[in-house]
Amino acid sequence: MIDKTVANADAAVADIHDGATVMIGGFGTAGMPDALIDALIAQGARGLTIINNNAGNGDTGLAALIRHKRVRRVVCSFPRQADSQHFDAAYRAGEIELELVPQGNLAARIHAAGSGLGAIFTPTGYGTELARGKETREIDGRHYVLEYPLHADFALIKAHHGDRWGNLVYRKTARNFGPLMAMAARCAIVQVDAVVPLGDLDPEAVVTPGIFVQRVVALDATATATVGARA
Repeated sequence: MIDKTVANADAAVADIHDGATVMIGGFGTAGMPDALIDALIAQGARGLTIINNNAGNGDTGLAALIRHKRVRRVVCSFPRQADSQHFDAAYRAGEIELELVPQGNLAARIHAAGSGLGAIFTPTGYGTELARGKETREIDGRHYVLEYPLHADFALIKAHHGDRWGNLVYRKTARNFGPLMAMAARCAIVQVDAVVPLGDLDPEAVVTPGIFVQRVVALDATATATVGARA
């Protein structure tokens, strides 16, 4: 019997190792898997490379992961905003690396990884500092930059409902990068509001098929993690 449900968030992230590359879904706080991030902080993995749309908001979620000094490198589109103080402090202190990726390129590179592509050519970034040292090509009179896929060891994402097979539906804009990241990671770990019985999800509404998901945790079943266990 296929059953991808996990008892709690702590168990779901237990094997994320030091130095892992972890994709984290979310557009700001919309769709950010806070319970999984809190469990990862408590678990203690360090030296992480994080792929996300931004570099954390306020004091929770990804910002808390950075505040606990668990992140070595961030790959994102929007590292600075009004409440990104923890990333700002770490970056200015030389404690964290940044790879800045335009948002369309970020999505395209994650999609390329999930689709098994070796590389993509994109016009975004051509003629700027972001293209320095990269291969360029003119195609049909337009200039493009060669970009490589973004793969990950793990993806932490949030969905609205899932079943024990890992089929997922999302809630409006909280979907954002979730479907792409589930495809691009070796192990996709999903926080859902509820696990529903098989057959309750309309197949036409399923956005992420279970083949791309390895673990599902119901939010109401997650144990409260002890943040900073290895701080």
